[in-house]
Amino acid sequence: MSQFENVTAVKAANIYYDGKVTSRTLLFSDGSKKTLGILLPGDYEFGTEAAEIMEMLAGEVEVLLPGETEWQTVVGGETFNVPANSKFGIKVKTVADYCCSYIE
Repeated sequence: MSQFENVTAVKAANIYYDGKVTSRTLLFSDGSKKTLGILLPGDYEFGTEAAEIMEMLAGEVEVLLPGETEWQTVVGGETFNVPANSKFGIKVKTVADYCCSYIE
C-alpha cells in the first residue's frame, strides 16, 4: 500500500536524537496508529510500549531485537517486529524511510 486514506495527521513531529530521527503520527478511524519517519545514519536505541511492526520503505539498517545476540540487516521492502514493553537497537547505515504500525 503506497498511501493511506481517511486519516488524521498529528501536526507536531516526534523528534529524537537531536533531530536525527523524526516521524509524524497518523491516526485511523478504527483507532489504530502508525508513524511515518526518517532515520539519519547513526546508532540508536528505542523502547516500545505497544508491539510494533517496522516496515523499512527505503535505506538499510541493522537491528538488535530483544533476546537476540546477532544484529540483523533490514533493507527497504523488508519488515521486522518488536514486542511490546521492550527495547531494540538500530544502526542506520544509509538514510532510511520507515512506517511503524502499533499493535494493540
